[in-house]
Amino acid sequence: MRRTLGLSILFALAATTAACASDGAAAPPQDPAVLVGRAFVSTAVSGPQIPGGGPLVVEFPDAGRIAATAGCNRSFGSVELGDGVLRADRLGSTLMSCPPPLDRADTWLSDLLASEPRWRLDGDVLTLDGGNVSVSLLDRKVADPDRPVVDTHWVLTELVTADAVSTSRALEDAAPTLTVAGDGTVSGSTGCNRFTGTATVADTVVTFGPLATTRAACPDPELARIESAVLGVLSGEVRYAVEGAAMRLTAADGVTGLGYTAR
Repeated sequence: MRRTLGLSILFALAATTAACASDGAAAPPQDPAVLVGRAFVSTAVSGPQIPGGGPLVVEFPDAGRIAATAGCNRSFGSVELGDGVLRADRLGSTLMSCPPPLDRADTWLSDLLASEPRWRLDGDVLTLDGGNVSVSLLDRKVADPDRPVVDTHWVLTELVTADAVSTSRALEDAAPTLTVAGDGTVSGSTGCNRFTGTATVADTVVTFGPLATTRAACPDPELARIESAVLGVLSGEVRYAVEGAAMRLTAADGVTGLGYTAR
């Protein structure tokens, strides 16, 4: 009887020990494919904060590729995600000059990536843990859903050419607009004149009919240049892409475009 009781106790202790070991074991690494095609925006940072406040945006556009920005320049290149560790070195980067404190955001991002942070995806939340810094990021489509093209008030914030994506004080002050209503009517302004017309919205293309505009003269050459750019793009078939509150329209030449922001 005592032997049986002793064996029962030993089996119970063994089972309890195994269960505890199982509970304490680290979760197995995830398949990197769960990140492909997704983008994430930081919601919380533990440790040194992002200079300028960020946010940190991390994208995985294709298998083995990454793009990231902490509020200043955009880094991009190859990434390895095996064993639950993010390894991204030798990344390319844009070369924009940023005012303080954003000028230190690139170094913060480089330090995070150099730490080869462990990553874990739980539903729509991605965690990057570099030891000194841990960041929680939310899927961008959840944090900042894409605005619909139709029935959104869009304000022009960028002009796109083959050479650059630019803005200016004149563009900010003029704030040209664009609205495509549910019935297909179009209204807006070039910064100098108002326009009306029609448009058909498909999956990736907006087809604009001829626009009727008022005839006021633009008060300075920069506003005339902006008006010419707007009317040059809003004609015929125009490709569009929306990310959160930003919409990019690209003309038939595949280069010239307009960058709008939902307001």
